[in-house]
Amino acid sequence: MSKRVLTTESGAPVADNQNSATAGVGGPILLQDQHLLEKLARFNRERIPERVVHARGSGAYGYFEVTDDVTAYTKADFLGEVGKKTETFIRFSTVADSLGGADAVRDPRGFALKFYTEEGNYDLVGNNTPVFFIKDPIKFPDFIHSQKRDPFTGKQEADNVWDFWAHAPEATHQITWLMGDRGIPASYRHMNGYGSHTYQWTNEAGEAFFVKYHFKTNQGIRSLSADQAAELVGKDANSHQTDLLQAIERGVSPSWTLYVQVMPAAEAAEYRFNPFDLTKVWPHSDYPLQRVGRLVLDRNPENVFAEVEQAAFSPNNFVPGIGPSPDKMLQGRLFAYADAHRYRLGVNHTLLPVNAPKATTAENYGRDGFMATRNGSRHDKNYEPNSYQGPAQTDAALSAPLAIHGWTGTHEAPAHTKDDDFFQAGELYRLMSEDEKKRLIANIAGGLSQVSREDVIEKNLAHFAAADADYGKRVEEAVRALRED
Repeated sequence: MSKRVLTTESGAPVADNQNSATAGVGGPILLQDQHLLEKLARFNRERIPERVVHARGSGAYGYFEVTDDVTAYTKADFLGEVGKKTETFIRFSTVADSLGGADAVRDPRGFALKFYTEEGNYDLVGNNTPVFFIKDPIKFPDFIHSQKRDPFTGKQEADNVWDFWAHAPEATHQITWLMGDRGIPASYRHMNGYGSHTYQWTNEAGEAFFVKYHFKTNQGIRSLSADQAAELVGKDANSHQTDLLQAIERGVSPSWTLYVQVMPAAEAAEYRFNPFDLTKVWPHSDYPLQRVGRLVLDRNPENVFAEVEQAAFSPNNFVPGIGPSPDKMLQGRLFAYADAHRYRLGVNHTLLPVNAPKATTAENYGRDGFMATRNGSRHDKNYEPNSYQGPAQTDAALSAPLAIHGWTGTHEAPAHTKDDDFFQAGELYRLMSEDEKKRLIANIAGGLSQVSREDVIEKNLAHFAAADADYGKRVEEAVRALRED
């Protein structure tokens, strides 16, 4: 077997990779040492800007297999036949901390899935919770600023976290999720995933339905207490990455069963909750889970940077039969996610192997820009329409149109009959066992008791009391006990 030759970036062989060129023995280094300068310059540029949120992540390849007929609801080809398999890539992540943060922390988990379908890539960007803290994207930068490291202290501050929540009563439902038993998953394999947002499905007849995605782990739910998590972080800050990597390497293929809730579009306007409010769920008694298929992960990435750090997901990557809803948070993310990738990775990030279509070919007139690798030739025109058989539109809409009416302006979301910021948080609390309630109260009190301002504490206590009188009373007692110690 011939020995591989080390070369420069331009392909020239390298004679010495151990010693820099100098002016005589022991002399100063020469500027003409192209190999040294190239290595140092490239090393200085190895890192790209980390994600503002979801920076710390892990990924894996796999497939999605359809197990149940859902063609009555969607014309999406990859869901069109029982038994059909589609290659996938998933990225799990924590939300608030930086790239160097620990895995086993109390934080929502990202659950971002890319389907490499024959009609183009479909990206489903969700979390391990079915709801979120806010319902309008204009509040998202402020929310994240309150959860990230303080610009003065350089660490997450309870004052910032709870002050924002004091002014965002709609966060009470998600806080109850986050501070509950599922707030720290034992691993990525042992948690559910949710599309969280409401999406639209359209069938061949043009009928529209609104759907919510639920990926139920087949490994069973396992979570960590605050004490268990603290101990695990001390032993292995990369615990979730370690678990996922080693499980797949052992041949243990994690899997999830996908269910959807389906609401005929005509029922949305009169539903008792606003079906497009990201702080709300649809009770299963109203819209039962319907099985769709299973997701299986069976291959680890060969290079974490190339395939996990450079993986780009955007909820506006739809395929025929799937589209957006009037969910305001989803509408904001349709722009924000793709724009974040253009900033981090460049306008040609869709050409990177992990992001490029695998079951079809991208055909468009996008040209040039940094790191362009697809520029066309003398026979390829860079405009449309043209007379040279270039790609042309299909005139077939991906999804059904959404009806709109009224005046433009900065409106609050429309209220439905049972809409408020606290009802569903109270329902979740009342579903918990006594032991679950005790742990929830302890987790909330542990953070809220660290807040320096009494008025901020009082505002948050009022939110829990509005959700459930017992909930509020017990949180208040626990906070007071901790502050008196």
